[in-house]
Amino acid sequence: MKRIGRMIAAALSVCMLLSACSPSSGMQDGQSAVNTSGSQASAPKSGDTSLQRVLDAGKLTVVGSGGYPPFNYIDDSGNVIGFDVDVGQEIAKRMGVKLNYVTSEWSGLIEGLRNSRYDAILGSMAITEERLQSVNFTTPYYYSGAQLVVRSDSGFTDPNQLKGKKIAVATGTNFEQDVNALGAESALYDDDNSTMLELISGRVDGVITDRLVALEAKRKMKEGDRFQLLGKVMRVEKMGIAVNQNDTSLLNKLNEIVQAMHDDGTLTQISKKWQGGADITVQ
Repeated sequence: MKRIGRMIAAALSVCMLLSACSPSSGMQDGQSAVNTSGSQASAPKSGDTSLQRVLDAGKLTVVGSGGYPPFNYIDDSGNVIGFDVDVGQEIAKRMGVKLNYVTSEWSGLIEGLRNSRYDAILGSMAITEERLQSVNFTTPYYYSGAQLVVRSDSGFTDPNQLKGKKIAVATGTNFEQDVNALGAESALYDDDNSTMLELISGRVDGVITDRLVALEAKRKMKEGDRFQLLGKVMRVEKMGIAVNQNDTSLLNKLNEIVQAMHDDGTLTQISKKWQGGADITVQ
């Protein structure tokens, strides 16, 4: 009888131990709640090791198109430089890791992120409802808008005159919808270096791109003085850092750092460096 009693007591002890280690039946995994402004409130999903993955690797791998000056582009030495790259460098520094900034075609960035080729997209990607179906975004790190560009000798004086004309945009960008809104025909290219060269050559009637990119091209591109910004900004865009929808701990950390960089003026300093003294980090 004593032996049976000891066996029952041992069994009860095991059951109590297992109950203490098991999650409560009323507990649910945290889920990210991201809205169109890019803000989010989330708890890391059970088993989410995305932040630890970056820390263990000792590097934060982010991607951009590499053809979007002054935000991310290749210099004469073959290095990727620009506003986005400097933002990434500061984020990586505050995480205690190195930045690994890679480039790829814009149209494939989201698919590459979803396939875990990168930790994040830090390439001036606008936050949209459509993209939020596939990825999560941090709070915005800068703001800009869509701008129509034509040649100064084109004779165009109003954006509506471009109806039925050919307008170049980078493949996979939101600017294609702006072309459609004008009733024009889209000509798709890999990046904005290509679209601007096509405009100079006269093979397209206009380009729609980010206003800040257009101003940079006008200032620095060969024959950029032939560009004319036609009309006002067509719509305002909020730019965020995109992460995989499962990477909630990484998203939370990035949001924490981006907000701190807003608060302490670091983003403003980086903006003024690359935007001719202008602060694009506030609306």
